[in-house]
Amino acid sequence: MKRRTLPVAAAFAAAATLMLTACGGGDDQSGDRDKIAGAGQGTEKPTKSAEPSGAPAEDKPDGVDVSLPKDMNLVFDWEEPKDKNEAAAMEDAGNYLRAIYRGVDKRTTKDAALIAYATGEGLHYGEVQINEWIKGGWTATGIRRHYDATTRSASNDNSVEVAFCSDASKFYGKEVKTGKVLKTEPSLKDFGYYKIIMVKVPTGEDLWRATKVDVETGVEKCR
Repeated sequence: MKRRTLPVAAAFAAAATLMLTACGGGDDQSGDRDKIAGAGQGTEKPTKSAEPSGAPAEDKPDGVDVSLPKDMNLVFDWEEPKDKNEAAAMEDAGNYLRAIYRGVDKRTTKDAALIAYATGEGLHYGEVQINEWIKGGWTATGIRRHYDATTRSASNDNSVEVAFCSDASKFYGKEVKTGKVLKTEPSLKDFGYYKIIMVKVPTGEDLWRATKVDVETGVEKCR
């Protein structure tokens, strides 16, 4: 396989309050492998950019640039699942988050990374997050951690739910014009719980796209 190993620490950032906005919520039963919400969505082939980039190879999984500024530090503190599909879906869930904050940094919802790793409600969610940052005149800086990840496959093996906690207590907004970092006091609302439904793209490539996102804020178990 061409896929790289999911790094323990990778460049990535997110905004605590904005990224913790739920989109496309649903109550999934953890024991039901046949009823993952959004599992049948978004199977069209994505368009990838052939535009050259100076990003290192490890920042270009699937040939798509997901690199971020050095001050956007996204940490994935989770173990890769043994199941091949679940491991690939988990990796691309991380790439989906990177794609959103690459859009924040580039000030656009049209970057190739978001188009490659999202579809349906997942694409809409990413666009909403990016546009809120743009409207506010902010970018992001600091460290955002993702941990306690679990995966759950549908019986057809074409969709996987990736769930995990997030800690944005050391992640801050930054004014684009002035460079001022907008620090806040850490609180419970900095801790969130994500469920992202990843759907396999039906091509020869081992590529998964986010089709549904559900986020809970102020989650005590993630603290």
